Amino acid sequence: MQVVEKYFPNVFAIPDEFIEATKQTLYMSFWTALVGGILGILLGVVLVVSRPNGILQNRPLYNIFDKLINIVRSIPFIIMLSLLALVTRFVVGTTIGEKAALVPLVVGVVPFFARQIENALLEVDPGVVEAAQAMGTSPAGIIFRVYLLEGLPGIVRVSALTIINVIGLTTMAGAVGAGGLGNLAISRGYNRFQTDVTIVATLLILILVFISQFISNQIIKKITH
Repeated sequence: MQVVEKYFPNVFAIPDEFIEATKQTLYMSFWTALVGGILGILLGVVLVVSRPNGILQNRPLYNIFDKLINIVRSIPFIIMLSLLALVTRFVVGTTIGEKAALVPLVVGVVPFFARQIENALLEVDPGVVEAAQAMGTSPAGIIFRVYLLEGLPGIVRVSALTIINVIGLTTMAGAVGAGGLGNLAISRGYNRFQTDVTIVATLLILILVFISQFISNQIIKKITH
């Protein structure tokens, strides 16, 4: 403890704030990953089945979603926070805090994850899809028993990538008052020149990233053996 107090005096003085900031980051990451994950998978599946030569080919629908995803993904997240301020206020009643951050976080994550899911599902062997069609399997059956089942390792892989991206976005959201470790690093570490606070907040964020990556690697090992 004396070492911590000596080299990280500002961190030593605010342990409760670090605990609260970590909880806020976990809160934002969990709900964004859950809601954004569900919507992203749905949108990714729609992209795959509606694309040209897809099992439910629908060019107008595919083109709309494809272009919409490209547009939203091209908007810097810090700008999206401002653009969605009115929507955020309407949904949660405020634009400040971890709950308010969920709206832009989900909007920012869904297009990214949907594109990753699309790429993961496109890696499924087309021959398996064609065989399922030849056997008279319904589109729903192909989606669940072929695309989602055969593409599971890829889905887990891109999910881990997306969670890491979510953690990064929560840090950026913290810069505009959303709370979390990002907010702590900026409000105390940067604005008050407390470098030790910034260092520890960064280390905690990296730990969360490493944990999520480790868990995903273990899941991939289990489902591929």
